[in-house]
Amino acid sequence: MSPVIFVSPCLLGQKVRWDGRSSPGNALFSRFIASGGSIVSLCPECAGGLPTPRAPCEIAAASGGAVLAGCAMVQDSKGVDKTHQYLEGARAALALCLANRVRVAVLKDRSPACGVNFIHDGAFSGRVIRGEGVAAALLRRSGISVFDETQLVEAFEAVFAAQPGASSCGCGVAG
Repeated sequence: MSPVIFVSPCLLGQKVRWDGRSSPGNALFSRFIASGGSIVSLCPECAGGLPTPRAPCEIAAASGGAVLAGCAMVQDSKGVDKTHQYLEGARAALALCLANRVRVAVLKDRSPACGVNFIHDGAFSGRVIRGEGVAAALLRRSGISVFDETQLVEAFEAVFAAQPGASSCGCGVAG
């Protein structure tokens, strides 16, 4: 069975970000596929029913785990509650990962859905704080190892290490 990794589609060049743009891609994804790996991708925000482009959203004074627990909400810059869409999108991302036996995900940091290590502060101040997005929190809690776009080597090593009988990354990426 070939290794499968979940990747935020904005990191693959798809224009699904809130502002209608993509994030800079990385040639390492092509090398991963060339080495026999597969990528599955889904934008949790789009899967939850949000359009592109859309008003920016932030988790109000909390992190993704608090949203999952029902203790916090995600709102857009106009104050409209978008929690339901973020929860639905996180569930869709998890369903795709489970259907494809994904054990490793690479997500866009600083996103209210995909933030791995950092998210915005919830006050639309431009300030970034330690925290995780809603989808990142759900994937982690479901046993999926989550990495951000700056941790690609670690992510590829983890996905190949999870393969039965694997001893190295195999994607030609030096650690």
